[in-house]
Amino acid sequence: MSGKQTAEGRTNTFGSHNEETIRTAARMAKAYRGTHWFTVSDTVKFLLSMVMATALSLLFYRWGLSEANIITVYILGVLITSVVTEHMVYGVLASVASVFVFNYLFTDPRYTLLAYDIGYPMTFLVMLLASLLTGTLAARMKNFAYQSAQSAYSTRILLDTNQSLQHASGREAIVRATADQLSKLTGRDVAISLPEDCDLEQLLSGGNTDTRLYYPIRLGDMLYGVAGIDVKDNPVDAFENGILMSILGECALALENEKNAREKEAAAVLAQNEQLRANLLRTISHDLRTPLTSISGNASNLMTNGEHFDEATKQRLYTDIYDDSMWLITLVENLLSVTRMEGGGVKLHRDAELMDEVIAEALRHIDRRKSEHTITVRNENELLLVQMDARLIVQVIINLVNNAIKYTQPGSTITISVREEDHMAVVRVADDGPGIPDEMKPQIFELFYTGEHPVTDGRRSMGLGLALCKSIVTAHGGEIRVSDAEPHGAVFTFTLPVKEVQLHE
Repeated sequence: MSGKQTAEGRTNTFGSHNEETIRTAARMAKAYRGTHWFTVSDTVKFLLSMVMATALSLLFYRWGLSEANIITVYILGVLITSVVTEHMVYGVLASVASVFVFNYLFTDPRYTLLAYDIGYPMTFLVMLLASLLTGTLAARMKNFAYQSAQSAYSTRILLDTNQSLQHASGREAIVRATADQLSKLTGRDVAISLPEDCDLEQLLSGGNTDTRLYYPIRLGDMLYGVAGIDVKDNPVDAFENGILMSILGECALALENEKNAREKEAAAVLAQNEQLRANLLRTISHDLRTPLTSISGNASNLMTNGEHFDEATKQRLYTDIYDDSMWLITLVENLLSVTRMEGGGVKLHRDAELMDEVIAEALRHIDRRKSEHTITVRNENELLLVQMDARLIVQVIINLVNNAIKYTQPGSTITISVREEDHMAVVRVADDGPGIPDEMKPQIFELFYTGEHPVTDGRRSMGLGLALCKSIVTAHGGEIRVSDAEPHGAVFTFTLPVKEVQLHE
């Protein structure tokens, strides 16, 4: 998926009435700061205000009200003009026009710009000053309200941007959220390009046109992207530009944090892999030395002094060589299997299998020292079909039973039980050995974890068997756990999905 994200212009900013009011006020403030003093709409509003004030003044004059009331009506007209128009020049025009209209219509001689009364010039001056002061104050109050609306709007959209970027997961989501916010702000089409889309520096240096402007998404010397804003027939003003740059700054910071998080995660994975590799090499170099030394030593003795050994001694040496070689074979098979399972290289071949047959197959491959222990099988359901890869589940049972043989004294009892519970097959491998300390249980299924558990034959485990069991059971959609047996010992329990049996009469 390309990193380039676009967003079409929107007229509704956030969807609520109050926020739309803020947006409207911000647009009015933008118009107020516009370079055009005279517009058709404001001219019409100015003329309507003057006509209404004059009509009301003529009505007051016919009723015989004093000139002070008429002057108040014109001051009110100036105030209304200043409020409804966008530029304060209309308030000044209304003030001057009010004086001339009052002189023309309501002072003797009427319908002329002359004034017989010696006090009228002072009246006109006071009226003009009062109108100008009223219009100026109204314009300032309106401008203050517009600026407050701008501040509220910019704060709201920056807060909304910050929340959107905090909830964005990944670089694509961050860029998409930024494009949406810019589109909300400007009401224009927005496109954001990332480094893989094009040469960003070249785009910034020569990409601006009359219809599109490009802004950098930069933090320090790092350029993360470029935002293209469609400005055809609607240029970006200083207010929008300020918020736009703030949003792009938030975007750059979010992209920087995302990049740092990605690098930190990659470094953590690399460190974990290095630690696993170091553990593997250390464990192999330490634990393989004993069986290999035993094999080579016993083989050397048989080769050089075999004719001097009696049959019982030879048989013991042969047995030791066989046991050590089988231990090595099991270790290598577990290592290869757990590597394939962790890397996703094993595909399950599931079929409906009888649990009894799988357990019987596993017991045929148990450690030869099983004769020193009592192994029993209890099955509450004789025909328990399980959907599984039989070869892998056989390996799970072998590992669990061999684990019980390894960590219990000769003469102990190992019990394999099977039952169905909530459409799952529950398999338990229990022993009456010394058990597993509580502090080891949370880590016992981790790769290469061996703990400090004593082993009867003095050979330390590499911590592969139980990790492999967990990988296999999890891949089947089951769970595996360890608990204590009563009165002592350990119980390993794992579950597998049961295959529904359909009976046809």
